Amino acid sequence: MLVQEEIKKVEKVNIFRNPFRLKYLLHNPITFFTEKLNLYNGFFELTGMRTTTFLTNRPEIARHVLQKNHKNYGKTRIVREFLKPRVGNGLLTSDGDFWLRHRRAIQPGFHRKRLEAISGIMLEEIEGFMEKYMDPLAESGEVFDMSKEMTRLAFLIVSKSLFAGDLDEKDLTKIDATISNTQQFLIYQIRMPYMIPFLKLRGDYKKMDRLKEESDNLILETIHKRMQTNETKDDLLDMLIETRYADSGKSMSIEQIKDEAVIMYVAGHETSAIALTWMWYLLASHPEIEEKVLAHLDEVLGEKKPAFADLRNSDYTLQVIEETMRLYPPAWITDREALEDDMIDGYQVKKGQDVTVLIHAIHHSPEYWDEPEAFRPERFSAENKKKQEPYTYLPFGGGPRQCIGNNFALMEMQFVLMEMLRRYTFEVVPGQDIDIKPMITLRPKNGIKMRIKRR
Repeated sequence: MLVQEEIKKVEKVNIFRNPFRLKYLLHNPITFFTEKLNLYNGFFELTGMRTTTFLTNRPEIARHVLQKNHKNYGKTRIVREFLKPRVGNGLLTSDGDFWLRHRRAIQPGFHRKRLEAISGIMLEEIEGFMEKYMDPLAESGEVFDMSKEMTRLAFLIVSKSLFAGDLDEKDLTKIDATISNTQQFLIYQIRMPYMIPFLKLRGDYKKMDRLKEESDNLILETIHKRMQTNETKDDLLDMLIETRYADSGKSMSIEQIKDEAVIMYVAGHETSAIALTWMWYLLASHPEIEEKVLAHLDEVLGEKKPAFADLRNSDYTLQVIEETMRLYPPAWITDREALEDDMIDGYQVKKGQDVTVLIHAIHHSPEYWDEPEAFRPERFSAENKKKQEPYTYLPFGGGPRQCIGNNFALMEMQFVLMEMLRRYTFEVVPGQDIDIKPMITLRPKNGIKMRIKRR
């Protein structure tokens, strides 16, 4: 039932009214949306599509949708029709009682002891990656694309953290290629839905179905083998196999374990890679902060290698990562569909309409952040965090559906920062056009060309 209050007028923006506006929107929706949000008091209605969508950069509205009235807001048609058929019915794509049951079952698996065990896998992969890929680049002084190297590293880390070496490089590469192709396919459908009939006629859907089936079979075979041998590897796959529902004590089906593994792979791969890429760009562009991180690491670690216990004392590395994700949030947008009519701060939202939170715009708002375009890790000191308004910082989303793997991701990024910064110096190749490319995640538009040297 709607609260009896005066209904505010919502400004409407039709994306098809002006073809130049549509081209601008497709090129960089963040700039387009932010301009309109600044013009219309942080809330407007985007029309001209199959579903009416409200966009906002107001933290109190984000909090209402993601936390206070979250039960009234489910996953959108885009997730149901485009994402779920491609990646399965896991935590990222499911809703309602099904989601809640699985979230409650899986959440305890990300406990401290499990993360500590996985930290060993992470550190081993980081060391191997530096020796095989980064040391030769440092020796040669060759220019390389940091986004490609961080994607490679994140791929190695999440693969081993999930499957602990059960899949060989050829199979992992096949899974990775399938997921990358799926993301490109999803963006194409979402941004150009009028092309869907052509894609079906051309056989693109059948091709994607075939790739998904091949990838799924590899993962299912791995799960079967692990369950048959009863071998314990203390990785994320073990965690999923050991998961039990609180209401029945039963384990998940093999098909559901596969879906959750795919979701973890998708959620934990590209997002970390992108955050790390932007982090190296920012540190290389701010040598005074890089020196501060080095001094901090010298104090925390001395000459020894980092370990899980060191994360507790390495607060400044965490601040660097958190500030990076404020400036360049990998998940730059999130949306929900109203399950029933609602009233948000005087705005009427009807059943079936979407509310989209532009996280990037909140993170860059001068209303909530002093000099928002400046790179200042100190914003995230323990003292300054207390001053932050709720829902002004959402790198992992918010509310009950906040990313379940946030501690995994932060641990991964801290270890990469600790290991690589002490080993190399970083230089951004001058003369580049460094810009954002908002896809499903916030990629660098043209990559980021860099050089490294051994310290």
